[in-house]
Amino acid sequence: MAAEIFELLPVLKDMLNRRSGDLSGGQRQQIAISRVLAIRPKLLVLDEPTEGIQTSVIKDIGRALEHPRNKGTSILLVEQYLDFCRAIGDHIYIMNRGEVVHSGPAESLDNPDMRAHLTIEAGALIICYEMAG
Repeated sequence: MAAEIFELLPVLKDMLNRRSGDLSGGQRQQIAISRVLAIRPKLLVLDEPTEGIQTSVIKDIGRALEHPRNKGTSILLVEQYLDFCRAIGDHIYIMNRGEVVHSGPAESLDNPDMRAHLTIEAGALIICYEMAG
């Protein structure tokens, strides 16, 4: 399993001999995600994994999350970073103050009418991968 994790997040190999206190927030986030992926969960719940993370690390995390999807893991992701949502989401739910105001495929985020829901005042963007039984 370790080889598989290092394949998904190659930067982790460079961190093997470093103390966690010496790692950046993005590096710590990658370690946290790799630890969860190692147990091969049926459902992975992530709450804003991109918060405070630099763009290059966000892309690495997005690529790493493709793997569990392809292995049958369902992922529920709460996220506000639109590009991340569009890149990895299958089905999108947009909530505003606890109410679902939109539900549809990830491509629906490109609809100009959705922009009204995607403001700072709006609630979280929720992405759900729907895996076949």
